[in-house]
Amino acid sequence: MKSVAAVVCAVYLATLVPSGVLFAEEVKMGYIDTVKIFAEYKETIEAEEIYKKEVEAWKKKATDMEQEIAQMREEIQSQSLMLSEEKLAEKKLVLEQKFKEYQQYMTDIFGDQGEAARRNKELTQPIVEKINGVIAQIAEEEGYTIIFDAGQANIVYAKKDLDLTDRVLEELSKHLESVE
Repeated sequence: MKSVAAVVCAVYLATLVPSGVLFAEEVKMGYIDTVKIFAEYKETIEAEEIYKKEVEAWKKKATDMEQEIAQMREEIQSQSLMLSEEKLAEKKLVLEQKFKEYQQYMTDIFGDQGEAARRNKELTQPIVEKINGVIAQIAEEEGYTIIFDAGQANIVYAKKDLDLTDRVLEELSKHLESVE
């Protein structure tokens, strides 16, 4: 929200102050759509497939743990009248331990600092750096002063000829082909 206010303020000031005073050089703007780039870039698609497979494995283990806990609960309920208090307390203690293990697993894997978040960052960080590098390269080579990201919903309107998304995707593809 602050960035939108800053852009509106800058445009307002530009209309009040003679352009020669406010801007010593010509301003060349463009924008990209990171959502489209991530959706269409081959490396991103491959990373997402790897991540999904890993998440599926983690979810399967969680489901297995949940089923084991549910089975233990049913067993305790069905046998509660037949078991001694000592044996019942022992089974409840085992159930409680299994539930704590499940909670710890969920935190370790799916918590804010969990394995899933770490793995997602590990897979996407190099791609984000590559995308940012290509954007910077295009900006430098073609003299852009500023490039916005429409994928972050900061642009309400822009002419299509300012859209550099396809250009970034082309450059990323060239880089990918040169590596392969």
